[in-house]
Amino acid sequence: MTDETLILLGTGNATVTKCFNTCFAIKTGEEYFLVDTGGGNGIMTQLEKAGIPMESIHEIFMSHEHTDHLLGLIWLIRMIATKMKKGQYEGNLNIYCHADLKEIILTITRLTVQAKFFNMIGERIFIHPVEDNEERDILGYHVTFFDIHSTKAKQFGFTMNLKNGKKFTFLGDEPYQEHEEVYAKDADWLLHEAFCLYADRDKYKPYEKHHTTVKEACENGEKLGAKNLILYHTEDKNLANRRELYTAEGSLYYHGNLIVPDDLERIVL
Repeated sequence: MTDETLILLGTGNATVTKCFNTCFAIKTGEEYFLVDTGGGNGIMTQLEKAGIPMESIHEIFMSHEHTDHLLGLIWLIRMIATKMKKGQYEGNLNIYCHADLKEIILTITRLTVQAKFFNMIGERIFIHPVEDNEERDILGYHVTFFDIHSTKAKQFGFTMNLKNGKKFTFLGDEPYQEHEEVYAKDADWLLHEAFCLYADRDKYKPYEKHHTTVKEACENGEKLGAKNLILYHTEDKNLANRRELYTAEGSLYYHGNLIVPDDLERIVL
């Protein structure tokens, strides 16, 4: 059976400066399924540090249009298109997102990337619109995408069956909502945003931004029966102690395996 590894390329929220914006990759064999891309060309640094060659990325999912998730994709399109032109990238690049986001990606790329690279879209770079509850086979995974019903920009998450039979659910960067239960219930791996500690809620005001604290994220993980709960999309003011502080608060509400990862951390699934 192929080893499957989650690589957290970034764990921070939109405004972090001491870590990278939240995005990750799932490694299966020599291929990677990349989920979101951070806010700029820092994605190339993170991929390099993680030892992930762009030539091994053929599948990307983009959850929504916010800058901290989207703009790294423009750099990847530019760099991968360059490699295609030079004969340094085999196969095609597939990008999955909701239909509105496809148009945004096309517009930004058209305005910022040279025509010879932009024209690779539709030739060897393909943007595939996905609908709510649509199922796809990606790198041998059965993936179901779903609309999280965001109150801000339209956003999708997904759930997938790992090759080892476990259930992996990505809720996007907003709090769990009841309509997502069918996708998140009893997940072996549940990824949930946690903007800050509950104790720091007055300082960071997560609710105004439609985010949660560690407390609510862990209450959700407990309610859903998640075996492993990964917290990300956090503030970055005390990274040295983030794991210890978040784990201490979260363990009061969640009794499974709580993980507060650092950037570039690898987790065997």
